[in-house]
Amino acid sequence: MSEEQPREPEPGADPAVYLGLLARGAAAEAYDRPVLLARADGAGPAALAALEGAKRLALRVRAELEGRRRREAELSALFETAHDLAGLRDLDAVLRAIVQRARSLLGTEVAYLSLHDPVAGDTYMRVTEGSVSARFQQLRLGMGEGLGGLVAQTARPYVTESYFDDERFLHTRAIDSGVRDEGLVAILGVPLTLGSQVIGVLFAADRRARVFEREQVALLGSFAAHAAVAIDTANLLAETRSALAELERANGIIRAHSGVIERASEVHDRLTELVLRGGGVHDVAAAVAEVLDGAVEFTEGPLPAECVDGHATRRGDDWVAAVSAGGEALGALVLRGHPDLDPVDQRTLERAAMVTSLLLLARRSAGEAEQRVRGELLDDLLDAPERDRRLLRERAARLRTDLDAPHVVLAARIDRPAPPTDPHAPVREGTAREGAGREGAERDGADRQRLWSAASHLAATRHGLASARDGGTVLLLPLGPGDCAADLARQTAKHLGGTLREPVTVGASSPVDAPATRPGAIAPAYEEARRCLEALRLLGRSGEGAAASDLGFLGLLLADTRDITGFVTRTIGEVVAYDRSRGTDLVRTLDAYFASGMSPVRTKDELHVHVNTVAQRLERIGRLLGPDWQSPPRTLEIQLALRLYAMSAAVAR
Repeated sequence: MSEEQPREPEPGADPAVYLGLLARGAAAEAYDRPVLLARADGAGPAALAALEGAKRLALRVRAELEGRRRREAELSALFETAHDLAGLRDLDAVLRAIVQRARSLLGTEVAYLSLHDPVAGDTYMRVTEGSVSARFQQLRLGMGEGLGGLVAQTARPYVTESYFDDERFLHTRAIDSGVRDEGLVAILGVPLTLGSQVIGVLFAADRRARVFEREQVALLGSFAAHAAVAIDTANLLAETRSALAELERANGIIRAHSGVIERASEVHDRLTELVLRGGGVHDVAAAVAEVLDGAVEFTEGPLPAECVDGHATRRGDDWVAAVSAGGEALGALVLRGHPDLDPVDQRTLERAAMVTSLLLLARRSAGEAEQRVRGELLDDLLDAPERDRRLLRERAARLRTDLDAPHVVLAARIDRPAPPTDPHAPVREGTAREGAGREGAERDGADRQRLWSAASHLAATRHGLASARDGGTVLLLPLGPGDCAADLARQTAKHLGGTLREPVTVGASSPVDAPATRPGAIAPAYEEARRCLEALRLLGRSGEGAAASDLGFLGLLLADTRDITGFVTRTIGEVVAYDRSRGTDLVRTLDAYFASGMSPVRTKDELHVHVNTVAQRLERIGRLLGPDWQSPPRTLEIQLALRLYAMSAAVAR
């Protein structure tokens, strides 16, 4: 007998496969697959045991790596928080950063911070992150009431997996109603302490049952310590500011300018309050008008030539303070009817102009940020439809966009007539022509930017999405009840064209029932919308909006849905319905009329009826189809519809 040949290693039985899983950071579930594959391939007990051992070791290594990464992220967040404290300027901003980082690192849906009110003897909500309930954001917790009141009373952290089932806390109707409105279930609260005094509570919470680990409680406690330091630092700064204000007032009294300085302090407080509560430009103008006892208004547009950036300038009986940022003129604050203005009041007007510019920039930045987020989501739907549909829904919900509703994809482009060229211009003037080409490219870029900005604003107001693409803009807008794709395209073209004062051509796709369920349908719908846009431009209909259904047989070719029945119904549906309800023979007459070269005499021979009968039938057809039914474009569509109707009738038989 010959010796038995050594057995080849079984496929999938190599323990080194776990090194590859560790290297690419695979999920824990992936570590079971090599064992399952080896068992399916018939691996022996020794090989399976080796794989099981390698799997356990790899999972321990993976857990250790994840722990290290988590600790690194926690240390990084604590370092960033400490850095924020070192440059403390805005207490609310620091507290918001602390709450945001706590929520992110603990992976909770909501995080919030409450502070102690020594006058009322309770705690009130100061900062919330992830909260959606107005009632919850206005909660006040008395000492010992609810989880937060117990934390504030005992200066100890408390945690619950299910708040409403936990009898350790004093449940009140107001607190339970707020927590129920927010949908919270699992809550962790840690005290904010200064020495032995509790000044507030920091919370992390989820809308589902959850067990908070000891490390997470300690991490939230570290953030609470930072928050307490931030509050203490802010109080010290406030006391310093208060002392400086007292000194300033004393100096003002000595200099006999107390009234003016008080007005300056008042406007400073008013402007600070306006900024903190998110006031607008006209609120600033109203506050300054009240303080300076005059009429103040904000004007947009170019500034007068004599206006100097940063300084108030007199123009007749008025004073003008430029509102600008980074060299860009945003407008001006104008104080009417105040020719005599002392230097302190001038400074007040200038400070109000500076606050106005900050508000305008903040509003612009917020708007641009939302536009970018909407564009990124639409780009992902077009380019990466295989992404997690749950995440797509969550991202859309944050933008108040319902991707489970029917939507239409729209392709939009500015169609400005090309500038006339001089045919006699000498060819040697290459430099001038290159300059003209650069100017044209810059103008096109500016047009695309303007179109994207206007489309993004429209998408935000319609709870849709918009993105710059392929030299134009693509929009994903919800389809309202009773609306159709063609109506939406015409409305969009009219709105964008009116906003930009330029002709904007818009092509629409067929409706997409639920983009969240069928994200892969967005890219084909966009291609259909682009084809419709190009067809409109080729047909000389620039500046209009339309869907494939508006383009007759051309739309039938452009649309991805190939809605033959809809085309037939739109074209000769009235005639077909008349025959069915009256028992007439108008469809056959129409077919014979075209087959006879549109000759009533030859038509009556084909149908074996009197020529007057043919004339009466043609008159009836004209009333059903409209007076232009015999024009060349209409006759082409009608003949095509007759052929398709005859084919569908034959198939049905």
